[in-house]
Amino acid sequence: MRISDIIEEFIKDLLKDEEEYIDIQRNELAEHFNCVPSQINYVIQTRFKPSQGYYVESKRGGGGHIRIKKVNITKSNYLMHIINNMEKGITAQEVDIYISNFLTYGVVNETEAKLLKVATSDNVLLVPKEIRDALRANIFKNMLVNLVED
Repeated sequence: MRISDIIEEFIKDLLKDEEEYIDIQRNELAEHFNCVPSQINYVIQTRFKPSQGYYVESKRGGGGHIRIKKVNITKSNYLMHIINNMEKGITAQEVDIYISNFLTYGVVNETEAKLLKVATSDNVLLVPKEIRDALRANIFKNMLVNLVED
C-alpha cells in the first residue's frame, strides 16, 4: 500500500469511530506517518472531496487544524450532486474514479459499474478526440440520471 492509501484508511477509521466529525492536526498526522504535511494535504484534497461525500474545513496556522465530516446523503442526492457538478468533458480515467467511488459507497453494484465503464470507454467512443470527452460526459450523465430513484 502507498502512504496515501494508508493515510486515507487511517482517517476513514477515525471517522467510523465518531458520530459527527473528526478534528486532526496536519503536523501531528504527518509526524505519525513520517511524511511531510503536504502529503496530508494531498490525501485530504484528493480522497475527501464533496463529490465523495465529505465536507472538509481547513484552518492554517498552529499546526493546521482540519475538520472532516462525512455527509450522509441519499443515493439519489449523491448522484444528482455528481451530475450537476460534472464538467462538460470527462476522461475515461475520471469515469473510473467515479465508478470506484460509487462501488465503495454502494451507489452501484458490480453489473452497473461494468455497464457504466463499457459505455464510456474509448473503445466504443469512436469519434474525434476533440469531442470524445464531451460525448463521454453526456453519456455518463444520462446513465447516472437513470440510476436516480424517484
